[in-house]
Amino acid sequence: CLLCAGFLAYTGPFSWEFRSEMVYKDWLNSLVNKEIPLVSPFRLEAELTNDVQISKWTSEGLPPDELSVQNGILTTRASRFPMCIDPQQQALNWIRKKEEPFNLKIVTFNDSDFLKHLEMSIKYGSPILFQDVDFIDPVVDNVLEKTIKVQSGRTFMVLGDKEVDYDPNFRMYLTTKLSNPVFDPSVYAKAVVINYAVTLSGLEDQLLSVVVRNERPDLEEKRESLIQETSSNKNLLQQLEDSLLRELAASTGNMLDNTELIQTLEDTKTKATEVTVKLELAVNTAVEIETLRNVYRPAAKRGALLFFLLSDMAAVNPMYQYSLGSYLTVFSYSLRKALPDVIIKTRLRNVINTLTKNVYEYGCTGIFEKHKLLYSFQMTMKLEQSEGRVSQQQLEFFIKGNVTLEKSERPLPARWISSQGWEDILKLTEEFQAEFGTLANHVELNIERWKVWYDLDAPESTLPPGGMAEDVSPFHKLMLMRCFRVDRVYQAVTNYISNTMGEFFITPPFISLDAIYDQSSPTTPVVFILSPGSDPTSDLMKLADRQGAGGTQFKYLSLGQGQEKTALGLLETAISRGHWLMYQNCHLLISFLRDLEKELEKIAKPHPDFRLWLTTDPTPTFPIGILQRSLKVVTEPPNGLKLNLRNTYFKMRSQALETCDHPAFKTLIFVLAFFHAVVQERRKYDKIGWNISYDFGECDFTVCVQILDTYLNKLKDTIDARIPWGSLKYLIGEVMYGGRVIDNFDRRIVKTFMNEYMGDFIFDTFQPFHFYKDESVDYTIPPDGTREEYIAAIEELPLVNVPGVFGLHPNAEIGYYTQAAREMWLHLIELQPHTGAAEGGISRDEVIDTVANDILVKLPPVYDLGRVRKSFEMNITPTIVVLLQELERFNVLISRMQSTLSQLRKALAGEIGMDAVLDNVSVSLFNGLLPNEWRRLAPATCKNLGGWMEHFQRRVQQYNVWCQRRDPLVMWLSGLHIPESYLTALVQTACRKQGWPLDRSTLYTSVTSFLNEDQVEARPEMGCYVCGLYLEGARWDVPNGCLARSLPKVLIEELPVLYIIPIESHRVQLQNTLRTPVYTTSQRRNAMGVGLVFEADLSTAEHSSH
Repeated sequence: CLLCAGFLAYTGPFSWEFRSEMVYKDWLNSLVNKEIPLVSPFRLEAELTNDVQISKWTSEGLPPDELSVQNGILTTRASRFPMCIDPQQQALNWIRKKEEPFNLKIVTFNDSDFLKHLEMSIKYGSPILFQDVDFIDPVVDNVLEKTIKVQSGRTFMVLGDKEVDYDPNFRMYLTTKLSNPVFDPSVYAKAVVINYAVTLSGLEDQLLSVVVRNERPDLEEKRESLIQETSSNKNLLQQLEDSLLRELAASTGNMLDNTELIQTLEDTKTKATEVTVKLELAVNTAVEIETLRNVYRPAAKRGALLFFLLSDMAAVNPMYQYSLGSYLTVFSYSLRKALPDVIIKTRLRNVINTLTKNVYEYGCTGIFEKHKLLYSFQMTMKLEQSEGRVSQQQLEFFIKGNVTLEKSERPLPARWISSQGWEDILKLTEEFQAEFGTLANHVELNIERWKVWYDLDAPESTLPPGGMAEDVSPFHKLMLMRCFRVDRVYQAVTNYISNTMGEFFITPPFISLDAIYDQSSPTTPVVFILSPGSDPTSDLMKLADRQGAGGTQFKYLSLGQGQEKTALGLLETAISRGHWLMYQNCHLLISFLRDLEKELEKIAKPHPDFRLWLTTDPTPTFPIGILQRSLKVVTEPPNGLKLNLRNTYFKMRSQALETCDHPAFKTLIFVLAFFHAVVQERRKYDKIGWNISYDFGECDFTVCVQILDTYLNKLKDTIDARIPWGSLKYLIGEVMYGGRVIDNFDRRIVKTFMNEYMGDFIFDTFQPFHFYKDESVDYTIPPDGTREEYIAAIEELPLVNVPGVFGLHPNAEIGYYTQAAREMWLHLIELQPHTGAAEGGISRDEVIDTVANDILVKLPPVYDLGRVRKSFEMNITPTIVVLLQELERFNVLISRMQSTLSQLRKALAGEIGMDAVLDNVSVSLFNGLLPNEWRRLAPATCKNLGGWMEHFQRRVQQYNVWCQRRDPLVMWLSGLHIPESYLTALVQTACRKQGWPLDRSTLYTSVTSFLNEDQVEARPEMGCYVCGLYLEGARWDVPNGCLARSLPKVLIEELPVLYIIPIESHRVQLQNTLRTPVYTTSQRRNAMGVGLVFEADLSTAEHSSH
């Protein structure tokens, strides 16, 4: 049959939904329209296998759902060897059971002897399975392609440089745990790639069996017995039919005279009738059993939803990997722990609630703090969408907003509404007529009332103004918050989860190592996923002591190059003797982890006390197999100043404060602990806290304590007993903590803290020292006491801190929550399905095609560099050279955009194939994001696609003006690919004109009185005017012409036009100015220094520490 051949050849890599649409809609309808004869109703399973075979597969461990049966057909009947995409290892387990009687050999391409095993399997016709296939070794290409040669009556294959006799019974299987592997296109031609990833309905059926086996074991036993009986009866019926056909085929002469044959026919008919009756009875019984089982389906459905929630989290961080086997353990545990009840509905509700809470806790243990609210919100969305309370269209708006490229002509009603917020309001009004049809008009007519709501500290807790308030559902309020107050979205999501699911789901569980130990086993390793400033080693050693595994029973090894042999030796000893073994820094030796994974699979009877602990930084190359079988624990420093201080004092030895008799020692230890907490907590505020995130850790504090101890103890033997503040500040601020700091402006912050926290003034009784003080809180140094007394004083501190404690403006909190909301949206976009229709019934492909066409229309032709160069004749100045370089780079970007968009439209039309690059572009266009293919050719940006296209068109305008009349009156630096080159060219031009040495020239900056570029009428004779610069963390006081504190809720403010003047270095005399870095984007610079453009000198009336 043509359909069956097409199914076997082409459908393997696709999901069950896509296969069904392809075979039963597209292909089937095409054959019907062409009037090609076809069995009706057509089912692949009926044509390519039978019930007997399916029953046999099921007994071997293959799930009975339609997708699994189709995969079984592809695995056994396709003409090529199967390459199974098997993230839940269902294919691996089935093949292992199916081929076990035939001496199956399981190997990997990383095994040194895999060729020897493959050779033996080919020669003797035994099956071989390659597991964990991330790549396919080219040496097996001949085997995959089934290049079988016959010569002089001998059948053989060429394997490497050998000719190996070929047995036709040879079978080869390949499996990978990767859910979305990237294989070379040739792999799809050599092997039949089969997608074994479990479906929601398939998993639901599997979990239903688990639930019924726990709740009604008699029912499940009866069902399983019925399945086996049905399988036997179908097999018997098949044998009877085959026997009858053999008898008829072997019969000679007149069949009516063959009494023996007639008797055989009668016996066969009688047996067949009996079997048929049993099968009919079995069908009726199966229906009755299934009806009873379906009562428990809600619990199975919830379980399936929650498993996919966990497995989807791998898109957020590759370390978040969960196997179906480990999830089934949580599922079964929840069934046992749920409160029993004689009323089935109540019992099911208890099971569902217990399971949901357990999965939340299970997931939170291995998820970073910054992703826990995302995890909780994704869980809430999965459940709310399954109940039909939130549509996909509503969720898409909340996470993406208005991503159209064309901006509305409807004017912004007030300056306090952002332009993107107004675009979102208009989209909300247009696409959600029932709920928000009058929103835009209501805002315009009641702008003052909306302003009052907007200015509230917590608008998410108050109903919005107007008569629409009664119709606003909890999720509708989230959609509104996106439009008006992005900085409150994070808290609004927290409230939404609390109101919908309960407070339990916004309160992550406390991670106890004792509880982790209770969940571990000799065959279940524990993986600690590290974050900056965290190290679980000391806590783990204390746990080992409590569990009697300390001292010589606890072994640890920090992994590094050349440690493989030592590590494997320690593992072998630990398994046999019951030691605790800790491998540190596993991310530094990934190659060893692959060997470790194989060793763990070989463990048969380990010592019951054996435990394996691994620590690693997050890395995408960490073996999935270890992650899936392990308990994952994220270790992070305590969150908040109070918890950080408390943790520091808890980890001190009880006599640590008594090692030095100097009266200042205890005070300085507390000051140091406070400083240590502040520099760690500033990381929370991202780029506002530190330009680069630094790994300040416990060891830094410990060494600094030793420095204090050493210096203060020396003072007892000297005549001048004054504390050497200069030496202490240098060693602590410049060497120990400052040694980690590689950014000059971050180093300035550390130095400022040292000056603010260390000096004789901290002992001044006339003016008591305060780390920070406002009307609600006062952070002071506690009086001298014991460690326990300091801990008691710390317990009195507030749990939540304002940014001022860390030397930041209150707006930093707004910036933090705004950034947190944007990051959550980006992750939610990654978690959304990439198939289906877009809003308004328009298909996803149509939306992408429309966006692609809109961009293509706006693209300018590439610049003719020869013509531009010729227009300047012989007057090629350094700035003109920069222009030509900019245009050259811009041409590359334009050409790439044109080619990718044109190819994408052809791919959407089916004219060419869709490759990985085009797929990335299509996903980005659909989500309103800048494609990576363009991003790498464009200047650094944080903008979405719409904002970036506005930026792109403005760049075109500036380049056009530059080409026509030389340098623009005001240079828009943000429009340059490499703005530093233009500033360098300005210095070169001035040096040529004035005769200055280039290495003794620099740039001086001055803020002008021009508030925007339109006020500038002439270009300066030397240097240039620059626009498009924005201040973050401060504002420009126009009347006084200096920097000032930011206004509340104003995070970023545009700087007036800046005058940049080349000048000889020795003539620069700066007073009352602050050296201010100018960065390309709000992401500032990276660890390599990329992103810093220049440093401006801005006037200030305050001290630099202000």
